Amino acid sequence: MREVNCLKLLQKEQVLHKNSYMKRRILVAVTNDVSTDIRVDKVCNYLLENEYEVITYGRLLKMTIPVERKYLIKRTKHFFNDNFLFYAEFNIRLFFYLLSNRFDVILANDLDTLPACFFVSKIKRIKLVYDSHELFSEGPELQGRKFVQNFWRSLENFLLPRVKYAYTVSDSISDFYNEKYQNEMGVVRNIPELNRKMTNEQVEFPTQSKVILYQGVLNPGRGIKPTVQALHYLKDVDFVIIGYGKVEDELRDFVIKEGLVDRVHFLGRIPYEKLHNYTKKADVGIVLEEPLGKSFVYSLPNKLFDYIHGELPFISGNLPEITKIVCEHKVGEIVKDYKPKTIASAIETVLNNSEKRNTLIENQKKSKESLCWEKEKRKLDVYFL
Repeated sequence: MREVNCLKLLQKEQVLHKNSYMKRRILVAVTNDVSTDIRVDKVCNYLLENEYEVITYGRLLKMTIPVERKYLIKRTKHFFNDNFLFYAEFNIRLFFYLLSNRFDVILANDLDTLPACFFVSKIKRIKLVYDSHELFSEGPELQGRKFVQNFWRSLENFLLPRVKYAYTVSDSISDFYNEKYQNEMGVVRNIPELNRKMTNEQVEFPTQSKVILYQGVLNPGRGIKPTVQALHYLKDVDFVIIGYGKVEDELRDFVIKEGLVDRVHFLGRIPYEKLHNYTKKADVGIVLEEPLGKSFVYSLPNKLFDYIHGELPFISGNLPEITKIVCEHKVGEIVKDYKPKTIASAIETVLNNSEKRNTLIENQKKSKESLCWEKEKRKLDVYFL
């Protein structure tokens, strides 16, 4: 009898020992299809490095491409894929998924995933972390849409003061939220890995001319239209656009209207693992986010750092966060306005002034050693360790 009791006690201790080493489960919520969200991928890999079991929850779209990740991806197909009905459906589905599965931590990416994550975290009393990729309620897509913008502002007003653990992508956005809600939001910038695993291959642009490159989402206010018009003032220079988004058809029509079909090339969606092959091959990049709302004014675009890591000289708008990086590290040429002629002049400077160009490239080589994810990700320790 005593031996049986000892055996049971030993088994119980083994179970407790095993449970003590069980990985913490974290649900990472996004409203995109995960495949092109490189920030989420980097954060998920950081979580794996720190012994989390990671489940990323996104959605399935017609254009969704297969992806291979080290963590589990759950993508759901929705009845609605736009406007209020999509956000409502997404949060309802996410709410019940979170409610019916065990998680130790929830990571909500952006305001459109936060309602479901917030309420389940309260119901189940589990930790919630919020990653704000932008100043959501002040985005350019919401300008002039008073009712819709007020809805998102109201959601921020209710949720953000109640979220204990939160960080965002730039100092300006952090300052905005901290002043408004006193919520001590931290900053983790979206910077590439210095030693990222990429697919190296030979690529060609559909032109023999020098190449201006835009890479990123095709949404309003990215400076693409004035760059197209700048081609009228440039010779032997073409414009290559990599990416997809809601204004792609509008941009194609604009190119036709400007009579520049032969000089503007849309390459569509290219996997991030292969994108650097095109970045390195281009001659000049553009980071011309326009001041259409505070979200863009305070933005720190991913492509800014992608160009630095690709050693691609670029021109940029004079917005505070972008200007701070450009001036501190001397890695680009700032334009004073978004007039096509001004943009063309800046592009000519970067292309034709060999001394200026070589200096920019040398400064990029130096600065990417400090502007890298390997250093930036350490800031996440406060939230997850």
